[in-house]
Amino acid sequence: MLTFLRLVRIIFVCLRHGLDDLVLTGLNHPLASGLLRVIRLGTRPSRPRGERLRLALESLGPIFVKFGQVLSTRRDLIAPDLADELARLQDRVPPFPSAEAAACIEAALGAPPAQLFAQFETDPVASASIAQVHFAVLHDGRRVAVKVLRPGMRAVIDKDLQLLRVLAGLIERLLPDGRRLRPRDVVAEFDKYLHDELDLVREAANCSQLRRNFSPDTPRGQLLMVPEVIWEFTTSTVFTMERMYGIPVSQIARLREAGVDIPTLARTGVEIFFSQVFSDGFFHADMHPGNIYVSDRPETLGRYIALDFGIVGSLSEFDKNYLAQNFLAFFQRDYRRVAQLHIESGWVPPDTREEELEGAVRAVCEPYFDRPLAEISLGQVLLRLFQTSRRFNVEIQPQLVLLQKTLLNVEGMGRELDPALDLWKTAKPYLEQWMHERVGLPGLRRKLRKEAGQWAQLLPELPRLMHAQLDRPDLTPAVLAELAQLRRAREQGNRLLAAVAGLGALAITIALWALSQ
Repeated sequence: MLTFLRLVRIIFVCLRHGLDDLVLTGLNHPLASGLLRVIRLGTRPSRPRGERLRLALESLGPIFVKFGQVLSTRRDLIAPDLADELARLQDRVPPFPSAEAAACIEAALGAPPAQLFAQFETDPVASASIAQVHFAVLHDGRRVAVKVLRPGMRAVIDKDLQLLRVLAGLIERLLPDGRRLRPRDVVAEFDKYLHDELDLVREAANCSQLRRNFSPDTPRGQLLMVPEVIWEFTTSTVFTMERMYGIPVSQIARLREAGVDIPTLARTGVEIFFSQVFSDGFFHADMHPGNIYVSDRPETLGRYIALDFGIVGSLSEFDKNYLAQNFLAFFQRDYRRVAQLHIESGWVPPDTREEELEGAVRAVCEPYFDRPLAEISLGQVLLRLFQTSRRFNVEIQPQLVLLQKTLLNVEGMGRELDPALDLWKTAKPYLEQWMHERVGLPGLRRKLRKEAGQWAQLLPELPRLMHAQLDRPDLTPAVLAELAQLRRAREQGNRLLAAVAGLGALAITIALWALSQ
């Protein structure tokens, strides 16, 4: 009954915000057009469809808000106007009672906050659909932030996910583009994201990995600050980390007042992104302004601070090589190389004509190069490339879609800080250096060092393996004799088949002659 009532509420909210118009206009059927006219009663929605969809998701609650946020990253599947509007969804919900948060901490860590911490702020500093954050002080004086999972979230999520699966099935069956949009796959991807976020140990591990990649005692530590995980106070429902101090990156006036060099900050953000992607193959994939701060402490002034590590992306060596070569080919307007990379990757059917794909890529990229480089969006170029690839039946890899969404975030953040930011000029030297290190002598030395351990085990065995191979009897004459025998048997079989076919033809001819008499 509760599930049925929830479904009724969803239908009511969809009708109130005119989402029936969004569905029926895509059916392209006379019956759908007539039904749409009846429902509209001669009126038309006053707001754009993207805005109506965003308002409906906000009305349905935090799980649907988060679904809209994930859907906004799939610009390869939905229209740009819908993706842009869904990207505006804000995951802000009222906090749950502090007593419940204390009970969750006690259940997870075995003691109430009053015993675990020297000081614990009962009022949360931030609250979202999945968890909320409280500041605290450990007994050794370290200041920390304690992230507490909302109680009962798994049951709520599972119920709403079941409804989303039903709606996805209807969309797949009713809409002409339903199969191409793969709504069930999108819901399955959302299911994975949500359940990953429900495990705060996973998020803590992501945080720890990113901190190790930007270790404070290395030069890269001067670019990005990542909080230290307090593992003894971390479980699947409670995540305790070092407290960070800074200013949200979107508050530019405060950053200027603090003495931060804004143009340098914009360029550093781009460097951090490409460093994560091409050096580590592991990147923070939720880099919107709410998760990125800038330190205002004198000793670390102007350094970026990363928060919220629920969504990260990983790239293989193949992915990194594919992306770097594509970007460099774009810089050089080598569209034939872009087409070749798509075919070599195996994501394009092998019978794709290279010159046809080259022409499609040229049509995507050439309009961008007529503008000043500072006005060109790498994220938009990559998005258009994905859309063009879909015409050639390419299945875009999920990690690349996540990368494209993050690149759009980084571009937007960088150009908000410095409208004159030339992302191409900032990125090109980094990509060229990365390719040089990969294919040049430094890359060869690195690969040799990496494989040295395996070779150390194999090299002593080589003499024995060579001797065993040379000591084996020569089977070549026997193999040749068997092949000759097989060839004779096949020829004999062919002659027999020809004889049978001749006799059959003769019998048919005689039968036809007899019938004609």
